[in-house]
Amino acid sequence: MRTSPNVIITGTPGVGKTVHCEQLAQETGLKHLSVNQVAKDRDCYESFDEERKSWIVDEDKLLDAIEEEVLQGGYLIDWHACDLFPKSWIDLVVVIRCPSTDIHYDRLASRGYHEEKLQENLDAEIFGVLLEEAREAYDEEIVVELNSENDGDVDSNCARVSQWVENWKKQHEEA
Repeated sequence: MRTSPNVIITGTPGVGKTVHCEQLAQETGLKHLSVNQVAKDRDCYESFDEERKSWIVDEDKLLDAIEEEVLQGGYLIDWHACDLFPKSWIDLVVVIRCPSTDIHYDRLASRGYHEEKLQENLDAEIFGVLLEEAREAYDEEIVVELNSENDGDVDSNCARVSQWVENWKKQHEEA
């Protein structure tokens, strides 16, 4: 039985997933699991998409690579998709949003995204694609939407998630 929860921090590129995960790891003691880093380190790729200039992750290989660790609990899973992770692995899904297209555009442009990839990510954010995926893949009561536009948003979002983690641990101590 896990003594710490697994939390997915998801959202389109540029919304602040990694910043949230890094701060939450310090605040909660949970481990930051960057799926992009795991895919690179453990060679979990199918192919390279020349058009988008990005690697296509082999989801089965990825899940096999992290299963043993994640089943022990205590992870902040940082990735732009969430619906591939089995429901039994996940205790909370946090969808980070950036409703301001101007702010989001600037964040993506600063990463050097080419226009097509940039527009694709902005469209996904505008239409709430990742929030919808999360709601379809997991029980609605474990899916939380948080905005990340202003400097103070990260602190308040992390405080909220940290409190949730603390409550989860207390509930599971007593069980």
